[in-house]
Order: sequence, then structure tokens, then C-alpha cells
Amino acid sequence: MKEQIYDICIIGAGVIGCLLARELSKYDLSILVLEKNNDVCEETSSANSAIIHSGYDPLPGTLKAKLNVEGNKMFDQICDELDVPFKRVGSITVAFNKEEMKTLNSLHQRGIENKVETILIDKEELHRLEPLLTEKAIGGLLAKTCGIIDPFNLCVHAMENAIDNGVILKLNVQVEKIDNKNFFTLNDQYKARIIINATGVNADDVNQLVNQKSFTILPRRGEYIVLDHFNAPFVNHTLFMVPSSKGKGVLITPTTSGNYLIGPSANIVIKNDNSTGKEILQEVKNQAGKMINNIPYQETIRTFAGIRATPSTKDFIIEESQTNNFINIAGIESPGLASAPAIVKMVIDEIIAKKIHLKVKNNYNPRIKKYLHLNSMSLEEKQKLFQKNQDYGQIICKCEKISKGEIIDCLKRSCPPLSVKALKKRLRVGFGRCQGGMCQSEVIDILANFYQLEKNQINYDNLNSQILLEKTKEEV
Repeated sequence: MKEQIYDICIIGAGVIGCLLARELSKYDLSILVLEKNNDVCEETSSANSAIIHSGYDPLPGTLKAKLNVEGNKMFDQICDELDVPFKRVGSITVAFNKEEMKTLNSLHQRGIENKVETILIDKEELHRLEPLLTEKAIGGLLAKTCGIIDPFNLCVHAMENAIDNGVILKLNVQVEKIDNKNFFTLNDQYKARIIINATGVNADDVNQLVNQKSFTILPRRGEYIVLDHFNAPFVNHTLFMVPSSKGKGVLITPTTSGNYLIGPSANIVIKNDNSTGKEILQEVKNQAGKMINNIPYQETIRTFAGIRATPSTKDFIIEESQTNNFINIAGIESPGLASAPAIVKMVIDEIIAKKIHLKVKNNYNPRIKKYLHLNSMSLEEKQKLFQKNQDYGQIICKCEKISKGEIIDCLKRSCPPLSVKALKKRLRVGFGRCQGGMCQSEVIDILANFYQLEKNQINYDNLNSQILLEKTKEEV
């Protein structure tokens, strides 16, 4: 059998890797994606503020500024094609003194340079838009194009669409060796003519498998608090504090699922240390309390942390490396999520198109099959669905009201969940107030039955993370 040499191998299946695979899948190319985890979107892309920044904040002339503004404009079409929740709620950066008002004026001018519309608002208008802000808030900068998104399903649906269009995804493959002769050989197994390094916080390490050290990645951890969805009035926009040298500071934002996020912190850590700590989370609360009094922390359902890949260059790194056909996409920290579609376009148009002929496939389909969501259906629609398939009438996750039918549909997709957490990311099963306490056993049953595995073979997340170890008594 002739060995497979892929035209392009993408290392890393975060938001950049997934969107890049999807965009490249429209061309008559052989594409391989290698991901070290047991699912796509497992690291930075799944643990962030879930915000599509408007683009007024980055320094004019930087890649961050250019690609943030371009990328922001692309999300309406992308989310429509990929069936991803997205809403332009707008952001307000809040000032609490005259010095911060001066900074807002500077940011407003920066927005003009970046060609992003922003509006300076006075105290009266600020409190009309956000009644729960403290009285110390004296003004704000409103950016209407800022949006909130479901980053999990942005990645998952992009990869699903890529696979439907012919991309090959290999999970649980950590690239530890790359040989470069007539083509690249990864781990003595996978062969490709072009490599794209999209490995996030590990991008400097992967680059050095082939090249001399040319940049470093500083891992910066951000810790968050997640509030449950509740009926009482809270925030309407994404609320930012005036930025400092550490970043945009603590924010308070709604999410597409009706929850609220508070965070992040900004602490330098060792790579892949995504632990949370009481002291840091208390500091997050202290900072958030400057914006809103009496935040309902009794509604907290979980905390989490994500690692941001801060580059030594202080800007995105998007370039061919010292080695021909080895492309780095590195240092994609905030506003990386918002910039991702434009980053992908830049890589294809300015680098890949000059290396390889790009012929659009006749059968390329940019859309995925829409997901059924019982929560968004009318009673009549639900009843018709129940009559066709009773699994849709069996609610597994009581908190988020997710049915067995929705779970089975998700398992049949081309980028299916292989673990409890992977299912949680896609459908929010176990994402509610009880955090899986009520439904996790049923979820394990469904996964085991579908994949024809024993229950103690079902992982919570990555390989060897089984929840159940052995039977304690015989079944009756």
C-alpha cells in the first residue's frame, strides 16, 4: 500500500486549528489534523471569556488590531453556517475616576484609528444601560459590535464541517518528533508536505522540534467564576474595567447559555497549570465588586481556569518559520478568539496559496446539519418530535433540560463526544446547577451503550480518566 502523504498537517485543534481545517476543506487537498487531547477545543479555546471583541483596544498597526477588526465582521456568517450561538450584546468599558475617563478618551481615539465605532457615554446614560453598576461608575465607552459566543461549539462544529468535507482528525496524538527530508514525518508515522503549528501555549516547543528558538510563549492563567442562569436582573452588556499593563482586567459578562462569567485573573504560571485557587478567586471577586455591588455569588455553579499564550513578540506570530513549509500561528492570546477567522484567511491567502494550488471542490458544503434543541422548540413541535422518537421525551439533564434524543443525535455526528466532558461541552449535559450530580450516571450508561464499552471504560475527559473503576456488587 502506498504511504499517505498529506498536503497539509495542522497540529492542534483549538479554534485556529478547527477553523483552519474547515476553511481548507473547501479545496481539493488532503488535510490531517493532529490533536494531543481526547477531543477538540480542550485548552485555551474552551477556557476563555467567550467574547468576540470589537477591536478598538489593540494598538493600531499591529496584527492584533487588523485581524480583530476583520475577524469580528466575519462571525455572523460563520455562526449561521455552523449553527453556533452568537449575539452582539455590545461591551462597555467602565471608568471610575477622571484619570480613567482620560483613558477612555484615548481608547475612543484608538477605535477611530482601528475603524471601530465606539461611543463615549456619561454617567446618566451608563446607569440607564446598566442599572446595577455602583454609583462610583462615572462614564463608559460603548462598543456595539462586541459579541458573545459559544466557543465550544464554534470549534466542534467547525471541525465537524471540516470532517464532513474530507478532513482527517486524529485525537490523542502528541507530536514529539518531526523529521524534515523531502517532506515532514511526524512521530515516525504521519507524513505531510506542509505543517501548520497551531498548538497554543506549546507552540514554542513544537516550533523547536524543527527550528532554532525564535520566540517564547509565556503562560498566563486566567481564573473565572461561573454563575447559573437566574431570573433576577443582572448585566446586559459585557462590562470591562479600564485596561492596565496586565490586560483588560476583570470583566462581567452574560453568555449565550444564559449564565454569567466573572473574571479572569492574570497570573504567570507553568504551562498547562489550569488549577484555581481561593485567594486568586477572591481577588477576582474584589475587582468585580468595584463594578457591581452584591453580585449573587450564591448562584455560583463552578470555577475554572484557562491558560493564555502570551508571546515574547507582544503580537500574534503568523509566519513561515526558518524551515520552508513549516508555518507558525502562535501567541494567539486575546483578542485571539475574535481574530481567528481573519487569522485563518491571512494564513491561506498570504502563505498557503503561494505554496500550493487551491482548487475549490465542486461538492464543498459550508454548512452543518442543524442541531435539534428542545429548549427552543414550541410545544407543538416537541409533541411531533416525541411521536417520531420517544428518546426526545426522556430528559437526561434536568438542569439544562437535555433529552436522550439530543445526546444520541450528537453521538452520531462526524466529530462526536468520546467522553463525559466532551458531551458536556457540546450539549451542556451536566453544565447546570448540580454539575452532573443527577445525570452523570445516565450519561455514562448512554455512552457505554452507544460505543459498546463497559461503563468503567468511559472517560470523564482525556484517556485514563475513568469515573468508574469496578463493580462493587453484582447486578440483579
